[in-house]
Amino acid sequence: MIWSISWKNIWRNKVRSSVVIMAVALGLTAGIFSSAFFSGMMNQRVKQVISNEISSIQIHDTNFRETTELEYYIPEASLISEKIKSLDNIAGVSNRIIIYSMISSAETASGVKITGIDPEMEKTVTGISTKIIDGKYFEGVSRNPIVIGKKLAEKLKVKVRSKIVITVQDVDKNITGGAFRIAGIYESSNTGFDEMNVFVRVSDLAGLTGLPEDAAHEIAILVDDNDVAMIKSIEIGKIWPELEVMNWKELSPEMSYMTEAMGLYNYIFIIIILFALLFGIINTMLMVVLERRKEIGMLLAIGMSRMKVFVMIMVETVQLSFTGGVLGIILGGLISKYFEVHAIDLSRWAEGYSQLGYDTMVYTSIKHEQYMIIALMVVVTGIIAAIYPAYKALKYDPAEALRIE
Repeated sequence: MIWSISWKNIWRNKVRSSVVIMAVALGLTAGIFSSAFFSGMMNQRVKQVISNEISSIQIHDTNFRETTELEYYIPEASLISEKIKSLDNIAGVSNRIIIYSMISSAETASGVKITGIDPEMEKTVTGISTKIIDGKYFEGVSRNPIVIGKKLAEKLKVKVRSKIVITVQDVDKNITGGAFRIAGIYESSNTGFDEMNVFVRVSDLAGLTGLPEDAAHEIAILVDDNDVAMIKSIEIGKIWPELEVMNWKELSPEMSYMTEAMGLYNYIFIIIILFALLFGIINTMLMVVLERRKEIGMLLAIGMSRMKVFVMIMVETVQLSFTGGVLGIILGGLISKYFEVHAIDLSRWAEGYSQLGYDTMVYTSIKHEQYMIIALMVVVTGIIAAIYPAYKALKYDPAEALRIE
């Protein structure tokens, strides 16, 4: 009965109640959409890091990541990669030779990370082959093809089929070099990555350095679900305990921290919005209690307990807040759902975003359980907002309240 009476009481002043409901609804709509936007941006960044830069799991010699020396390679890497392919949840495996050295053109030179790959194996692990904007992916050049980033091409002032020279140190510690011809130029959403990374065929780099063709400094692994990356890295580590096996969260701890922190930041943002709305709801309910002072006094005079009056005010406030909250969650959810399939275009600020490694076409993303948590937060806000107005109602003296005209 109290629930029914409370609901009718809300609509005794339709304009005031509608304003409060719309304020709560619009606040939550903005909060949910903002959370979905930033979550989507972060999820896309994580996917790009995994699919284009580091993969889900990497295997190295235990000394390689610390020293990056040529001699710390994994022998017979193809046997390891073949066994890894037979494991569950493995989407792709690629063996790589990695050297940090110099690359030069007729105009200038730059320090880069040179990655020797099998082009077909690499397609199963990263999406570099799909990022080619000029030329082709290791096609069109018969001898020593190389694929470089757009930013590096601009820095070296080269184009497709231009000749560039790589200078490296071989296994005997001698400085050697080789001429390569640009087969393709790629462009990712991370200009820093594009400027630093070049790709050559593993056989060409092995021949230049004197490494065995079956050697690899890194075995990159892509899993079909990033949530199982940690489990698979532990499983692989148990098979080859003499090697260093790391998942993407260990390889890129800053990305791991950002993904974990983003969820917390989103809830903090919602809490700030609800905290601001809290004072509006308290003010509204105080006005309601003041306007109905005589009515509350009459209810107390005819025998209604103070606890029931307290509960009635509490229920009214929660119903008012929850109505606006549900409306806000529905509106925010629908808008977020729309932009899950229709990208938000930020190309106007493309240069700034690309320097930070973020895509300029953002798709929103929000988990279903977040809606339930937000709904619960709205109810808690309503309860908190109701405490003081309900307490004020309890302080009314029935005799004094009935004398009010």
